[in-house]
Amino acid sequence: MSADDTADRPLTDDDVTAAGSATDPGDDATAAGSATDPTDPAADPVDADPMIAVRDLSVSFGDVSVLAGVDATIDRGTFVGVVGPNGAGKTTLLRAITGVLNPDAGEVRVAGDPASGLSAREMGRRIASVPQETSLSFDFPVRNVVEMGRTPHLGRFDGHGADDAAAVREAMAVTDVERFADRPITEVSGGERGRVLLARALAQSTPALLLDEPTASLDVNHAVRTLELVRGLVDDGKTAVAAIHDLGMAARYCDELVLIAGGRVHAAGPPDDVLDAETLRETFDAAAFVGRDPATGAPAVTPFPRRDVNPRRVHVVGTGRGAGRVLARLSAAGHDLSVGVVPETDAVAGVAADAGATAVTSPPFEAPDPDTTARARRLSAAADVTVVVGTVAGPNRPVRDAAGTPVVVDPDVDPDDLLAAVADAGDG
Repeated sequence: MSADDTADRPLTDDDVTAAGSATDPGDDATAAGSATDPTDPAADPVDADPMIAVRDLSVSFGDVSVLAGVDATIDRGTFVGVVGPNGAGKTTLLRAITGVLNPDAGEVRVAGDPASGLSAREMGRRIASVPQETSLSFDFPVRNVVEMGRTPHLGRFDGHGADDAAAVREAMAVTDVERFADRPITEVSGGERGRVLLARALAQSTPALLLDEPTASLDVNHAVRTLELVRGLVDDGKTAVAAIHDLGMAARYCDELVLIAGGRVHAAGPPDDVLDAETLRETFDAAAFVGRDPATGAPAVTPFPRRDVNPRRVHVVGTGRGAGRVLARLSAAGHDLSVGVVPETDAVAGVAADAGATAVTSPPFEAPDPDTTARARRLSAAADVTVVVGTVAGPNRPVRDAAGTPVVVDPDVDPDDLLAAVADAGDG
């Protein structure tokens, strides 16, 4: 591998061509003699091997280690997102799965068979790849580019038949590229080209899709449509693995996430298990608040610049969205939090649940009982710092007064000013 390959460069069209080429001399014979056809539904019993299994995979370029001891299992009919900071090894993992590069150690199995033993045509019938970048520089019409996806299904001298034409038409329709089917690929926009490459992969009619940053060059509308399309394909039985930069999108659409940082898997599992503030702090070197998207119910990650903070025990007094924002920023900074008294249905109560903060609540539209107020007072008195957000209503005045000299902030306080005020109060 040359020195130019030392970066975790995006999956390119050249990689896809290498993985799906029909030029291997023994391809026709090996494809015909394969023991199991992974595209045959009858070959997919419930207890079948996972679609993709990665075991103790290590890849280096020269003396630069890119992946080290990576394990991952992608079950059939699941959508797995590969996430992590730039240069973590996400694309290298995708390239190793398709057989574009050979690992230094470990093994990749595709539908139960070692990837190293599959011909290019066999791999092209099992996995279709959507690269982040393309090297197509000839004036091929878009339709012809999509037709290239049928290559693994054709013999050396075969032409396209009715099934091939139908697969191409369907792929172009679902990706919305029909309207510029006759336009040269060199004359479409970057976003349109991305959809053409997705159409080509769909025309390949494989049980698995690998996508490298599939929404990177798309507008919001087409980004959502692309992931909705992939989600629908998975719901219909296809397997998908995608390197995704947007953690919110990954959490919304993927069944499971594999978080890679520094060439190693730091967490894997459902988005709720992988996307927690401490893990993101360690792997992305960023402060983050992980809440719940009110529209989708998926985990929602709000990143903040990381600051050197001495964690404090902080009690927050306040209600509404402003107090919720204060609680979220303090949580992202790593403070140990409590809040109250707040109504059970107040926005800040929801933020407290997402942050894992202790919340003293009372029924909505009712004054808190003496025991509830006393509990909040004890938390305020025991805290290193009590932050009062906005004007304090009657029932919370004893909670405020229990702090002695609280930090009072506006509901729209600047996040950096908030952290500085808490730090100053804690050092006082």
